[in-house]
Amino acid sequence: MTTISLDPIGIIHSPYKEKFAVPRQPGLVTRARARLEMLPPYNEPSAFRGLGEFSHLWLVFVFHQTRQQGWKPTVRPPRLGGNERVGVFATRSTFRPNPLGLSVVSLEGMHQEGSKVWLDLGGVDLVDGTPIVDIKPYIPWADAVPQAHGGFAPAAPDINMEVIFSPAAEQACALSPVPELKEFISEVLIQDPRPAYKRDLLERQQYGVRLYHYNVKYEVTGRLTRVLAIVPDNEPYETAGTSA
Repeated sequence: MTTISLDPIGIIHSPYKEKFAVPRQPGLVTRARARLEMLPPYNEPSAFRGLGEFSHLWLVFVFHQTRQQGWKPTVRPPRLGGNERVGVFATRSTFRPNPLGLSVVSLEGMHQEGSKVWLDLGGVDLVDGTPIVDIKPYIPWADAVPQAHGGFAPAAPDINMEVIFSPAAEQACALSPVPELKEFISEVLIQDPRPAYKRDLLERQQYGVRLYHYNVKYEVTGRLTRVLAIVPDNEPYETAGTSA
């Protein structure tokens, strides 16, 4: 066997419109909701019989935005400050021999409308448009290993970022049809999505990120993030992740 062909069974529709600011692990942003649209012929309702009995799912997906860059034998994990190299197989880096990822998400609901079937998911860490190649139920007694060791990532990241909103950003959230938009943006930015080498900088840095159909402009000073503006995508805006 020299090649393996995988067919996408579904496509993720998520609030993350670009790689920047996607949580580095699933479950870190609990309000991150997504919809998994099943593709034919895998949208057959009988294929999901019994799935609603499970609270969480494993998704096997393709790193579609970086697959053309190929694989690297060593990478720099953000957890190690982005400076120390380790083997790719000791990480969850996107630059793998086969660009496959694994993510555990909560199952919030299943829906059928005509020939369309979709799943509502929570706690996602997947960029919009991610191809899904398999779904498996999460089984707590088998998949959770309390005594496991986490290597150079033994515990959840230490979160000490404060996020505040300008009056204009507060108003934009209040007027938005997106439920809990302010809380979602706060959960995303409290993770401090900046590159690891910028996290110790004290001077003011300004960024933009696309979430849902908005561009979110914010600035970081030390351990304080201030959301400056939230504007629709069709308005001119800075490219995400650029420093001011």
